[in-house]
Amino acid sequence: MKLLRLVPPGLRIPFMRYHRIAVALSTVLFMASAVLLVSVGLNFGIDFKGGTLIEIETPEAPDLADLRDELNALGVGDISLQEFGASNDILIRLPLLDGGEEVQQVAVHAIQDALAVLFPEIEYRRIEFVGPQVSGELIRNGTQAVLVAIVLMMLYIWFRFEWQFGIGAVLALVHDVGLTIGMFVLFQIDFDLPVVAALLTIVGYSMNDTVVVYDRIRENLRKYKQETMLELADRSLSDTLARTIMTSVTTLLALGALYIFGGEVIAPFVLAMIWGVLVGTYSSLFVAAPLLLYVKPVRNVDDDEEDA
Repeated sequence: MKLLRLVPPGLRIPFMRYHRIAVALSTVLFMASAVLLVSVGLNFGIDFKGGTLIEIETPEAPDLADLRDELNALGVGDISLQEFGASNDILIRLPLLDGGEEVQQVAVHAIQDALAVLFPEIEYRRIEFVGPQVSGELIRNGTQAVLVAIVLMMLYIWFRFEWQFGIGAVLALVHDVGLTIGMFVLFQIDFDLPVVAALLTIVGYSMNDTVVVYDRIRENLRKYKQETMLELADRSLSDTLARTIMTSVTTLLALGALYIFGGEVIAPFVLAMIWGVLVGTYSSLFVAAPLLLYVKPVRNVDDDEEDA
């Protein structure tokens, strides 16, 4: 069987020709994400702002508008409905009510009584309640998890390479996480615990891509001592381009299948992953390597040094 070559041998793509445009674009997008985060804020899901989530399966597909009117007529808060997967699979979101857990339970029982009348053979798949104290702890823990992951990645890069590489890698990571959060703010997609898990996964994915590029740059720093940093970056990115394309495309294929067939429950997680893979691939090509042009890594690396 003939092997598919994604990148012809010896091809040199002038990535660095566009590094000023890429850095300017990334700076604008990151600043826009920060402004949106401060001015608009995230649309926190029940995991973070509290409330009750009820997942049901009805015998036949209900009319969502009529069902929403029926439930909101109960006077137990602004209830939202969402169809996911099959047309008879419904998510019911009840916001956190004043009065604590007892009031919340009364509201849930009222909803169940109304649903029992409308659909005698209804099936409850899950009923989850998240209180205000738990939601506050989840916000703090989720933020700490992302920050700790970024700090640990910086330490890893610092020990594995030189500190200049660590700065470039961490800036690329912050760029990827910042743009992903900005996308969630812009489209007001539910931001809950699975999305935090997706952010942590994006941190790992982006760092893996960056380490591959940095490894090749460090290797070429020793082999091609007469080349400028700009030429070395182009050479290294071209050398690793096939691996970058293969990793990104195969990951996106799997995520695309999950997004289409996985249903609404995991849709925010998968969407964050898809965006994170796209941004991470872009940043490994046009952000991480160009940043080395500014921090200027040391070139007199000991040739006898062994890789960690």
